[in-house]
Amino acid sequence: MIPMTLAEVRDLTGGVVHGTEHPDAVVVEGTVTTDSRECVPGSLYVARVGEVADGHDFVAAAVQSGAVAALTSRVVADVPCVVVEDVQTAFGQVARGVVDRAPELRVVGITGSSGKTSVKDLLASVLSSVAETVAPVNSLNGEIGVPLTVCRVTETTRFLVAEMGARGVGHIDYLTRIAPPQVAIVLNVGSAHLGEFGSRENIASAKAELPRAVPAEGLSVLNADDPLVAAMASGLRSRVQLVGLAPEADVRAEDVSLDERGRAAYTLVCPKGRARVSLRQSGAHHVGNSLAVAAVALELGLSLDQVVAGLSAAEAVSRWRMEITDRPDGVVVVNDAYNANPHSMRAALDAVVAMHVTGERWAVLGGMLELGADSDAEHASVGAYAASLALDHLVAVGEGARPLADAFPGAEWVPDIDAAHRLLSARLRSGDLVLLKSSRDSGLRWLGDRLAADGADRGPALPTPGTASDAQVVTR
Repeated sequence: MIPMTLAEVRDLTGGVVHGTEHPDAVVVEGTVTTDSRECVPGSLYVARVGEVADGHDFVAAAVQSGAVAALTSRVVADVPCVVVEDVQTAFGQVARGVVDRAPELRVVGITGSSGKTSVKDLLASVLSSVAETVAPVNSLNGEIGVPLTVCRVTETTRFLVAEMGARGVGHIDYLTRIAPPQVAIVLNVGSAHLGEFGSRENIASAKAELPRAVPAEGLSVLNADDPLVAAMASGLRSRVQLVGLAPEADVRAEDVSLDERGRAAYTLVCPKGRARVSLRQSGAHHVGNSLAVAAVALELGLSLDQVVAGLSAAEAVSRWRMEITDRPDGVVVVNDAYNANPHSMRAALDAVVAMHVTGERWAVLGGMLELGADSDAEHASVGAYAASLALDHLVAVGEGARPLADAFPGAEWVPDIDAAHRLLSARLRSGDLVLLKSSRDSGLRWLGDRLAADGADRGPALPTPGTASDAQVVTR
């Protein structure tokens, strides 16, 4: 973090200092964190009050780990702290203060119904090849995650990549006031959080808050292949570049091919010229992701050669996103179970169908959350889509996934991940490929880890959310 005195924290937040008579002498120069276990000498501990824990109970532990002060909503005895009315709001104000103290910092905001984390990882990899870059760890993209990321900025940070998610109108607008973007990426508008937004048009309106925050001298990078995203260009102050496969895209891909692991190679066509790109991530959907990254990197001053080299060298970073494991027994496990919506489900299915296998292809799919009244229809649509592909088996896991099984002739339904593990352990053979994909609460990511670890080990039962485990398998 850019060093800041406790007096400066007070001034940014409008809080009141307690626990020290010399707030100008208390300097925050370590991490700023909401987890007392992550504190180091010089840290500021942010005492959030969550649904299951009160951060004020851990202030003492934070100080023991090196924190010099805390941001709190009540006085904590014998600890220098800034007491504010709302810790979350004050945390955002501190983060904005960090941005304002870094005048050379270039901020890139990323949003979309799916793919944000993959694009964040890819962009951070490319930018960090030329200058110090800060990007979120995992998927820190909300009102706490964005300030946590911003507060990692130092005096030498050149680029800040901010992933911005939304569960309602106004959420992204709030995040852009914490980390004002000079460049924005909007990837897509899908059905994620449809139950909360009500319609894809409402989702598009919320995502459009990001490019609307970009100033006239900035750049908005929009997906030419998504009509709702491309339409956001109308009325923006900023310059616009369209990216995608569409011929009207300013930055586009031509001559796309996939190797035996589904990794794409293509010719990048952009205002700076043409160049061949080879990606290390599996799935054709990463072509669009990498085009957005290319447009941003070129805008931020990288040469075409640097962009191509960065894209071609970037490895997957965040876990459970098309994470491929080759087991010693010849089974290939593709764990893409970090999260799911209808768009990302189809993309994952397309990816594994494009991969070369000598055995059979399995798709193990769990429920997709937050789809509202259309949930069953959306699940059935994905099941029907899977049935149209070259898949040999579909295993649907959990109550929410029943419509997936109903729409795939011959599909098997199991109640939980323990039952899925027993089924797969008994039937996977050398040369088979198995995809795991679901919303994060289903537990499929842990099933994927278990399957990847050892094809022969049966081990203890896996933890199962919701229903108790049994051996029931229903064939559709």
